[in-house]
Amino acid sequence: MNPDTQPRPATRRPAFHFSVPDNWKNDPQRPIHLAGEYLYYYLYNGDYLAGGIGTSWRLATTRDHVAFVDRGVAIPKFSNGNGDCWSGSLIVDTGGTAGFGAGAIVALVTQARVDAVPEGRQAQYLWYSTDGGRSFRSGGDDPVLDVPGIPDFRDPKVIWDAERGRWFLALAEGDRLGFYASTDLRTWDRVGEFARDDLGLLECPDIFSMTADDGSTTWVLGVSANAKHRGLPATYAYWTGAFDGRTFVPDAEEPRWLDWGFDFYGAVTYPHHGTTGAEDPGLRHVIGWANFWDYPHNTPTIDTDGYNGDDMIVRDLRLVRDERGYRLISAPTAALADYVTTTHLVGDVEVSAHVDLDVSAVAYDLECDVSWSASTQDVGVQVCRAPGGTRFVAAGLDVTKGSAYLDRSFTANPTRGRSEAPFDPTAGSVRLRVLVDRTSVEVFVADGETVQSHRVFPLSGDERVRLYSSGGAAVFRDVTVRELEVGPRRDGGAG
Repeated sequence: MNPDTQPRPATRRPAFHFSVPDNWKNDPQRPIHLAGEYLYYYLYNGDYLAGGIGTSWRLATTRDHVAFVDRGVAIPKFSNGNGDCWSGSLIVDTGGTAGFGAGAIVALVTQARVDAVPEGRQAQYLWYSTDGGRSFRSGGDDPVLDVPGIPDFRDPKVIWDAERGRWFLALAEGDRLGFYASTDLRTWDRVGEFARDDLGLLECPDIFSMTADDGSTTWVLGVSANAKHRGLPATYAYWTGAFDGRTFVPDAEEPRWLDWGFDFYGAVTYPHHGTTGAEDPGLRHVIGWANFWDYPHNTPTIDTDGYNGDDMIVRDLRLVRDERGYRLISAPTAALADYVTTTHLVGDVEVSAHVDLDVSAVAYDLECDVSWSASTQDVGVQVCRAPGGTRFVAAGLDVTKGSAYLDRSFTANPTRGRSEAPFDPTAGSVRLRVLVDRTSVEVFVADGETVQSHRVFPLSGDERVRLYSSGGAAVFRDVTVRELEVGPRRDGGAG
């Protein structure tokens, strides 16, 4: 039977992931914390369904990283002669260094200058807000950072370099990141760079310091990269290392990856703020676009719900240090537990081939500990499973190979494919957590040492769950399925 003729759900909008209200979204912008809430901006095209082009910055606010309230467009597109608004970053200019007043929110934004030669040359512009980030004004028609001759010159990421008392900016420049410094956000001096010619086009840089679980502190440099030609992901790559205000020296040549799946691009991290508003140096959050440029327009939500644009779940990031060095550990953000509608306590399940759970759900969080015998070859969970089993998404462990995988080959999806991430099978057991929603599946292995995120579009009724094991027996301990739903909120979320 042709899957395209099957009944489709009334809505395909995610139940607990962020999605744009209408039309189109792509890159997230790093959220900032102000007056008890996080301001999350993203690139938005309000003319997408009509065939229009260009992006503005649209704002949503949240207090818990799960429930978001739409606040509308904050920076309109094509509002001056410098083109539409692309990615950038925001800071709260507490000292008024840019001249817009103490406490102004300042955004450095890439715009492709339509009046430049060649047309569409990328440069960085200032925008500012004096109404708490709800709306922005142009800080001038002239760019504050413009280097002719570099075709890829975008995505400024700005931080305050407290040790040197100045602003620091990392900029995506093709196969390298350019480093710049300024005291006023207007005049920038190039002070260094970080080059990699083996990770494809570099975009959306990120830089921050973080305190690890052992109390030590190190710097992290991140970037959205495309290393598929090397059999590696096209997601968020990062290095830990030393930063002196001009150069970044990584601890290791090869990057680590925040996600090994297909759909976690343009991701941004941001600090966690406690109840007093102070930053927690040991906790950050990360949000990534649930799509990729190989198939950006391939989604049924255009027809069912009039939009195209979701994010993967916001994650809590912690830095751990052991004999392998520093690495970031991911977990679905803690407040997700506040949106559980139904809990299924399945318990321990012994599996010699497969066991179908007496659970049927559309959007949920599945957790369990999986252990296996010496002869076991493959073990995992099938989610989004059709009643007859012809369609499913498999989140599993290839024990013989030592790889965790997420396989969307057998369901409706942008493209067929199976992603893989390394994992150590020698312990004989591992913690597995799978988030399922109407447009995505994410699997967290070994308490978030590796994560894989896929964009998938299960058909109506594809709601079953199967545990499987081949080559030998496996035990799934403390299997728990928590159904999730985030309803409309007017107060910006819980907390």
